Amino acid sequence: MENIFKGLFDTQATDVIALSDFMICIISSLVIGFIIALMYMYKNEYSKSFIVTLATLPAIVCVIIMMVNGNVGAGVAVAGAFSLVRFRSLPGTAREIGVIFLAMGTGLITGMGYIAYGFVFEIVLGAVSMLYSQAGFGDKKQTGRKRTMRITIPEDLDYTEIFDDIFERYTEDNELVNVKTTNMGSLFRLTYNVTLKDSGMEKALIDDIRCRNGNLEIVASMQETAAPAEL
Repeated sequence: MENIFKGLFDTQATDVIALSDFMICIISSLVIGFIIALMYMYKNEYSKSFIVTLATLPAIVCVIIMMVNGNVGAGVAVAGAFSLVRFRSLPGTAREIGVIFLAMGTGLITGMGYIAYGFVFEIVLGAVSMLYSQAGFGDKKQTGRKRTMRITIPEDLDYTEIFDDIFERYTEDNELVNVKTTNMGSLFRLTYNVTLKDSGMEKALIDDIRCRNGNLEIVASMQETAAPAEL
């Protein structure tokens, strides 16, 4: 029965992983992955495919580590394969990347045979992550007053200082981050990042800008990390 689980290229000096040890590591990794998935679903937006991936990723990494344990050449090849994952996937948020590394880390630990350490690592990191999320650690206090504004003006207006006096009345801070010509060059579309003095002043700000830009299009949205590209 043991011969079934021997590798074709194993030698007499090769240590074969016992089936019982293999199953203990796999089952432990699946349990840890399930806990990580539950942890991530707490107050986070997620898709079913991402949650399933989180639940199975520790077991996948665990098996890979068990198979290359002690084989330097295979370990280097696997490291190269893992480095290609980022080029074959969609960009994720910082939180998603962090939890993926957590899942991979637990898989590495259980793959090396340290089952208890795998559980301890997952529980501690998961608890800290949930604590930070619950406490609002890192939240920006002025997020509710920050806006990204896209303002359309005729080409004959000098956009460099046209709204300075208006922004001075209604905002604590403002920055012109993007300028784009549109409508065959007859219009300019300006993108500003602003911080309102009071969130209740938004309508008054827009009304004053409408008077200045000839009632052309104005779009105000919650401020993004970086100015979005115009379509």
